[in-house]
Amino acid sequence: MLAELFYKLREFQVPVSVTEYLTLLSAMEKGISGLNIDSFYFLARSALVKDERFFDRFDIVFGNYFKGQEALFEEVIGEIPLEWLQAQKQLNLSDEEKKQIESMGGWDKLMETLKKRLEEQKKAHRGGSKMIGTGGTSPFGAEGYNPEGIRIGQNKGREGRAVKVWDKRQFRNLDDEVELGTRNIKVALRQLRRFAREGSEEELDITDTISSTARNAGILDVKMVPERKNAAKVLLFLDVGGSMDPYVKICEQLFSAARSEFKHLEHFYFHNFLYESVWKDNNMRANVRLPTQQVMNTYGADHKLVFVGDATMSPYEIMAVGGSVEHWNEEAGATWIARLLAIFPYAVWLNPQPEQYWGNIPSIGMVKELVTDRMFPLTVDGLERAMKVLKTAV
Repeated sequence: MLAELFYKLREFQVPVSVTEYLTLLSAMEKGISGLNIDSFYFLARSALVKDERFFDRFDIVFGNYFKGQEALFEEVIGEIPLEWLQAQKQLNLSDEEKKQIESMGGWDKLMETLKKRLEEQKKAHRGGSKMIGTGGTSPFGAEGYNPEGIRIGQNKGREGRAVKVWDKRQFRNLDDEVELGTRNIKVALRQLRRFAREGSEEELDITDTISSTARNAGILDVKMVPERKNAAKVLLFLDVGGSMDPYVKICEQLFSAARSEFKHLEHFYFHNFLYESVWKDNNMRANVRLPTQQVMNTYGADHKLVFVGDATMSPYEIMAVGGSVEHWNEEAGATWIARLLAIFPYAVWLNPQPEQYWGNIPSIGMVKELVTDRMFPLTVDGLERAMKVLKTAV
């Protein structure tokens, strides 16, 4: 990212050298600017611009380049020093001790309290029950336990109870050239092929058969019509959230099957749930996104909508403004799902999570209700049922 800023400054005829650029990198490695954009501005200007005549040019380039790149969370809850989130120990509680810890009381209360904690907290806390820290029972931080909290800075989830995860992940694209090596997926491939073809290679033309038989003095004269064309149009939405990691292989196999069988296929990625934008390349998702509204405007209502995801998340990610894992969503995910289904009434949700566990995860029930019970397991039987249902509107 900083290399781009360096070249932008040169394009704007600000005399910056490689030596000055390396000085900036060295200062950042030492944490001189912290995580604040204003502090970074002064550090970058001091390191890169040696002649104050070019300060105005630097301001223009810096402002244009970083416009919109400040973390949206800073507007809501500020920033959290890294040392507050460095775990020194891991908390282990008995079931009885866990039952004694009460939740704070909902999304709004959590966000309001977190903002208050940031204003009053001045140092790191470990093992506590109130402040942002690690290893305790506070709703805020990492490596601790709370029945309803905001997980910040932890590498992986442990309890699966966070209502919001303040996290940024990197994902790789699903491989659409995976060898379909298992019998079950090959059967699924045949199901997809049957659906994509929308008919057999030849089928009986009953009207022509009756007419020809009558003209032929009652001797049966069977007439067949040619194979129907591969006319199915599919929009495939793939979840790449962290909880989907165990299902990458089967999703890649499904993706390969769909890519080979559907002539008219467009795929998009999303993280946990659908919001105002999606993307087609995980490597470029931070810079190249496609507005969901544009998807709705581009494709016709004859497209079939297929979501693939485990629907396992905090309920707030579905129903709340600001509930998204990685950004501040201005509208709830449920709103966007409703809009998509209003445009594309032929839709199903394929869930790789074993069906026997669905009842234990509230978010799965919520998503299933949003797609009017058109959620099916990512199994051979599930695919068969989904393909049949996909022929009828929601």
